[in-house]
Amino acid sequence: MDIVLEIKPFKSNPVLQALVAWLLAIWIITAINPLYPQDWFLENLLVFIWGGLLAFTYRRFQFSNLSYGLLILFLSMHLVGAHYTYSETPFGFWLQDWFGFERNHYDRIVHFCFGLLLAYPMREILLRRSGLSVGWSYFITLNCILAFSAVYEVIEAVTAVIVSPELGSAYLGAQGDEWDAQKDAGLAFLGSVIAMSITWGQVRLRRGAQAAD
Repeated sequence: MDIVLEIKPFKSNPVLQALVAWLLAIWIITAINPLYPQDWFLENLLVFIWGGLLAFTYRRFQFSNLSYGLLILFLSMHLVGAHYTYSETPFGFWLQDWFGFERNHYDRIVHFCFGLLLAYPMREILLRRSGLSVGWSYFITLNCILAFSAVYEVIEAVTAVIVSPELGSAYLGAQGDEWDAQKDAGLAFLGSVIAMSITWGQVRLRRGAQAAD
């Protein structure tokens, strides 16, 4: 086990309390006058589902504070995208103006961060519940992130077919790119590769320091 754990009850964990307060504040702010209310509701289903699961399973499985921080950072980015829609988020337009991009890349950033920020919590679950060896945990984590990314793209496509064409387009945020789904999944995978490379390096350093002691 190379996950650094500081498991505490919620009432005795001020770091987690602050993270939850931050997420609630972001949710309240981004719930005020969203650009497309129906799209905001669809996008927030992800937050409702994941937030509910984390709260419901807290007594049975507590993540490390680092994992909670990474999860909440990703959900915060998602909430901002849900408020404006990913294709119309101001930060993406700023990048578009600064670098001369042909499209708003905020959705690309968030998909990249899906892998970068969620790979560590995914590996934590695998190490603590699946019985995987440390070595295999890196490889299986990469596969899980890629699989979740692909499944999410399928869910997006099905939702776009079910809802009205205009809302479906806003929800997908493809911006006319026929390879949007593949690029999003590829960026998530790239983010997970970087995250696992950093994790592997930190584990090596920690073990080296312990061996030196």
